[in-house]
Amino acid sequence: MDAIEQNSTRLAVLIDADNAQPTLIMPLLAEVAKYGTAHVKRAYGDWTGTSLRGWKEHLLAQSIQPIQQFAYTRGKNATDAALIIDAMDLLYTARFDAFCIVSSDSDFTRLASRIRESGLTVYGFGERKTPQSFVAACDKFIYTENLTYDHPATPVEATVVKPRTPPPTTPPTTPLTTDTTLMTLIRDAVNAASGDDGWAHLGAVGNILTKRRPDFDSRTYGYAKLTDLVAATGLCDVDRRLPGDGKPAIVYIRLHPHTTPEQPVHP
Repeated sequence: MDAIEQNSTRLAVLIDADNAQPTLIMPLLAEVAKYGTAHVKRAYGDWTGTSLRGWKEHLLAQSIQPIQQFAYTRGKNATDAALIIDAMDLLYTARFDAFCIVSSDSDFTRLASRIRESGLTVYGFGERKTPQSFVAACDKFIYTENLTYDHPATPVEATVVKPRTPPPTTPPTTPLTTDTTLMTLIRDAVNAASGDDGWAHLGAVGNILTKRRPDFDSRTYGYAKLTDLVAATGLCDVDRRLPGDGKPAIVYIRLHPHTTPEQPVHP
């Protein structure tokens, strides 16, 4: 997706405030901005109580509409039902290209599946404790632990949503080559995306990785970019090709010729 297509993508951002942390709203909205423009931003919860007090200043600063839902019965999550009903209402308006569902709750699994059945994209945001059923129901799932930024926004800064400089990622102490699941996933994705010459466009590899694992994210492994992660595995040659006319380099990767499906070769 190029920058023009990305900016024209209409998003509905629906936040389960009972199940998300208000301190992450700035990096979360910065991440959302990578996928399009949020035409609707709503947060659901019982705003008459004290448990959501930390959300209020963020709601005002980011123009997020609070949706009141009373907890009629103890132990029953009425907030989830309100969010699901609104999501279906928005879906039927046919005004949106994608939905962002912010929650770590498996109750939204069927909602995500239903939205995708209508041909729209679903981006999920939640903690690593999120059940796999909800993760798999999304087109892409972003763990909020990967969105932690180096310092909080001041009240003035909070009025503008823009990416901040994230803290330096720390490569894992355990060699990536010992993660057989990761190595196999990358190897299979490169094979699927490569042409007859063995070279694969990095963007195509990234798309395949996300389709096979919606929660795949190079930041989970300590690398800010997929290019850095692939290089660190030692599986591939990396070729940065300059198209000319001042355009940025296009990255292609190719499995080392001596790399076999059974045994990755250490660099």
